[in-house]
Amino acid sequence: VQLQASGGGLVQAGGSLRLSCAASGRTSSSYAIGWFRQDPGKELEFVATINWSGGSTYYADSVKGRFTISRDSAKNTVYLQMNSLKPEDTAVYYCAVPTVFPVMNPIRYKYWGQGTLVTVSS
Repeated sequence: VQLQASGGGLVQAGGSLRLSCAASGRTSSSYAIGWFRQDPGKELEFVATINWSGGSTYYADSVKGRFTISRDSAKNTVYLQMNSLKPEDTAVYYCAVPTVFPVMNPIRYKYWGQGTLVTVSS
């Protein structure tokens, strides 16, 4: 499975961005997907995850109520809608495929995209 994350950019605090994670490869639409983020000098942080059907989602407490994860199976794409962005949301965001669902530990993710940078200015 190959993953391509996109949609990052520079936005002011309070603004919105939508990240996309396009998956390709055999049976890519049948995988759960998770989003992580990493600020330089900090550990990789779980953000959200969605199961293969889109019917089950989990969020980190830090983004609950502001971020929404969803998927379009026809397009093999998972989205992360980010609203009410804060400067502390600044990070490189990665999408990845887990070995089980749900799981928030990055060790349990086996395929990773290249990351997309989100910068939130105050």
